[in-house]
Amino acid sequence: MALPADYAGVSMAMTRAMIACGHGDLYIVCVPTGGLQVDMLVGAGLVSTLETSAMSLGEAGGAPRFSDAIRNGTIRIRDATCPAVHAGLLGVQKGVPFMPIRGLIGSDVLANRPDWKVIDNPMASEPDPIVLIPAIHVDFAVFHAPIADRSGNVWIGRRRELAAMAYAARTTLVTVERLVDGNLFDDEIMAAGVLPSLYVHGIAVSQRGAWPYGLWGEYPTDIAELHRYAAAARSKDGFDDYLSGIMSKQPAEVSR
Repeated sequence: MALPADYAGVSMAMTRAMIACGHGDLYIVCVPTGGLQVDMLVGAGLVSTLETSAMSLGEAGGAPRFSDAIRNGTIRIRDATCPAVHAGLLGVQKGVPFMPIRGLIGSDVLANRPDWKVIDNPMASEPDPIVLIPAIHVDFAVFHAPIADRSGNVWIGRRRELAAMAYAARTTLVTVERLVDGNLFDDEIMAAGVLPSLYVHGIAVSQRGAWPYGLWGEYPTDIAELHRYAAAARSKDGFDDYLSGIMSKQPAEVSR
């Protein structure tokens, strides 16, 4: 499952729904970093493997349930870098088994990823090592966006990482603030930021569905709530109490 960074349209409404369903053994790919959403899924015991460049609650500090899981060895971590994650998703989009990048050579990250291969550049006349990142195929991409039209097109603005997730996923599920009439592609100004319905498999309306994260052009991040979570989740009991309260919120209303 591919999930976006905290600034790029996190579907916290879908997070609550996933926790309510209780389906575990998730392999999560953070695009390219994870925060509250991933920490909650880890705390709920639903994550078996996490591939990410970083885990953080931003101004609220570290991700406490993630840190606890790492200390206790209850999840498998696959360290990545931001360029490596994006390269892996791009490989799927381009229909190739890998994408080459350079910046990893000599790093400890590369030393701990045996699936990333170093080869000599076959186009060079002298030794020129380059890293091959396997294409990252994902079953699901999940995110939140401001609007969708009734044909299933979703406006993601300049958040192109959301498009990369959708291109690489077999199924893309999106929550939105609202549905609009007409076709988003008919608007010359908005069209460049629209993800076509071809890549979208399900849409649900959930007002303030990113909360406590913000959503561009809609509402800011609730920093106080992130701090409240960070304090509560330092212990398993505190996390369970927080989760019990947050799960009382209504799930997204299915609209398509």
